[in-house]
Amino acid sequence: MSIRKIPFASGEFYHLYNRGNSKQKIFHNAEDYARFMGLLYACNQKENFKIDNLSKGESLYETEKRSKLVSIGAYVLMPNHFHLLITNKEENNISKFMQKISTAYVMYYNKKYERTGGLFEGKFKSQHLNTDRYLKYIFSYIHLNPVKLIDSKWKDRGIQNKQKALKFLKKYTYSSYLDYLGINRLQNKILDAKAFPKYFPDKRSFLNEIFDWLNYKDFR
Repeated sequence: MSIRKIPFASGEFYHLYNRGNSKQKIFHNAEDYARFMGLLYACNQKENFKIDNLSKGESLYETEKRSKLVSIGAYVLMPNHFHLLITNKEENNISKFMQKISTAYVMYYNKKYERTGGLFEGKFKSQHLNTDRYLKYIFSYIHLNPVKLIDSKWKDRGIQNKQKALKFLKKYTYSSYLDYLGINRLQNKILDAKAFPKYFPDKRSFLNEIFDWLNYKDFR
C-alpha cells in the first residue's frame, strides 16, 4: 500500500474502510479476526516490532508501545471488509498506520493460506468526518454493520426484532461494540476514546443511540 499524496490533517476525524479483492473473504475464522484486532493495537506505534514468533493475535497485546501513530475511536471487522474510525496524532500518521497494518496482515494471511499477491481491493478508502453530526453517526454505522449478517436488508426495510439484533451484537466480538458497553477484555487496549467527543458518557447513552438507529429504516 503506497502513501497517499493528500495528507490526513492532524486532529481531524476519518472513517476508513477496505475490503477483499472481488469482495473475497479476508477473515475466515476466529484466529484471523484475532490477528487483525491484535494488529490494530500492535501496529499503532511509530517504532517497528517483530511478530515472527507470534502464533495468536492476542499475543500482540503484549507489544511494548511507546508513541502512537493514531487514535482509534471505533472499529468493526466483517467477513470481507472492515471499518475504522480514526484521528491523526500527527499529519500523515494515518497513512503510515494503514500501511503497517495492511502489510502485516497480508503477510500473515498469505503464509497461513499458502497464497501470494494482494489481498485488499486497492488502497483503503476514507471519508473526512467534518461535521459533529456525521462523526456521531459513524459510531452507530460502524457498530451496527454486523446486523447485516442476520438480516441483509434491514437498512432498507427496517428491522422487526430489535432485541434479537442487540443480542447478536453483544455476541459479535469482532468490533468495539463491547468496549462501549464497558465489558472488560483484552481488546479494550485498541481504543483511545479520550481523543474523540464524549457522545456516550455511559453505556445507557450508547445503547439509546444504537436503538434509535435500529428503529430508523433509511440507515445509510
